[in-house]
Amino acid sequence: MNNNEIKALILEELSNIAPEIEADDVPDDQDMREALELDSMDFLNLVIAVSKRTQIVIPEADYAKVLTLNAMISYIMNHA
Repeated sequence: MNNNEIKALILEELSNIAPEIEADDVPDDQDMREALELDSMDFLNLVIAVSKRTQIVIPEADYAKVLTLNAMISYIMNHA
């Protein structure tokens, strides 16, 4: 899986969780929770969905490492 494929996967899961968010509105390097007004359950559901789709476990201790779109992409790339 390359960066673009992972980004598309994350954006797809994000749109399933928060359909009102447009992909173009997702900042690359800002905390998605703050920038997109995601609550903790939305963010948790995003992490779980991305973990299931990629088969890469993101433990709770690492949630701070996947707060931005780019950080989540890098995390998945580094753990694939």
